[in-house]
Amino acid sequence: MLYGASLHKDIFMLILDGPHTKARAPLASILAGLEAAGEITRLRLLALLAEAEITVSELVHILGQSQPRVSRHLKLLVESGLVERHREGAWAFFNIAQGGPIAALARDILGQLDPTDAQLAADRQRLAEVRRNRAEAAARYFSEIAADWSRIRSLHVPEEEVESVILDLVGEGPLAAVLDLGTGTGRMLQLLAPYAGRVVGVDLSPAMLSVARAEVERAGLRNVSLRQGDVYALPVERDSYDLVLVHQVLHYLDDPQRALREAARALRPGGRLVVVDFAPHELEFLREKHAHRRLGFKRDEINEMMTAIGLEIVGGRDLAASRPRDDKLTVSLWIARDPRMVTDFLPTSMELA
Repeated sequence: MLYGASLHKDIFMLILDGPHTKARAPLASILAGLEAAGEITRLRLLALLAEAEITVSELVHILGQSQPRVSRHLKLLVESGLVERHREGAWAFFNIAQGGPIAALARDILGQLDPTDAQLAADRQRLAEVRRNRAEAAARYFSEIAADWSRIRSLHVPEEEVESVILDLVGEGPLAAVLDLGTGTGRMLQLLAPYAGRVVGVDLSPAMLSVARAEVERAGLRNVSLRQGDVYALPVERDSYDLVLVHQVLHYLDDPQRALREAARALRPGGRLVVVDFAPHELEFLREKHAHRRLGFKRDEINEMMTAIGLEIVGGRDLAASRPRDDKLTVSLWIARDPRMVTDFLPTSMELA
């Protein structure tokens, strides 16, 4: 389990459903939310944005309305707190608010809608067309990089083995929030989404985010959102995530410790940071042809970085190929814990392992 073997599921549910999640909104905020939702186009927008993250141009296509009109409605929804907006390069994506009392209001409103309504069904049909277009664009991009991707994957143990160990380290307990840094194709999002209330993936590349978004939609995951951002300046909330994953990212960076420090800031008290990367190796072609800045990391090296930023080392694992060869890579996993106690909503007598 995330907070130790002694922390049972009833305690996890206390974390997920405890007093810190029961905040109430001021009267003015509730009224603003109701007023924003109380118009047919904005209500249609809310229903669509509960299904997926969508751009203005895609919403224009779905609704059949002008860009200025759609943008004006979105502005009102964002200002009310019912909808969130984030930039991805030159694009802006919108989705239903993910947290807080106004987000709960948005979902309560949508819960009263008849899903068989003809207008909403037509909107969903056009959204499905948008999703198909995204998937086709992502497939074209990924086909261009597939050869290189497959070549690197063939150098180490199967991904399924790495993923099994990640799940073993994470444990079976429910997680309120998970953050995946350098999310790439979004595979880690798909792996961890079933165990979390919400999952956020961050990547610098709009092209990779397009691939991840298509994969997430293909998997039908509703609790996943994506953000474009730099691992040195994360576009996420501080002190908010039970688990932060840095999967095959550090070897691309000039300053791995700085990235880990930024990742640690996103952890909530007692949260865990999991790093997956390569052990030291001598495959120079990865630096020359695939932009690897570092040829792997010693176990003590990452442990020292974790300690220097104030985390406690919990453990780790090394996964070597069954038949070691000079051209085979060992995948290493590190796990560390934010030592702050979860005193906001757990009894002070509880001792976290």
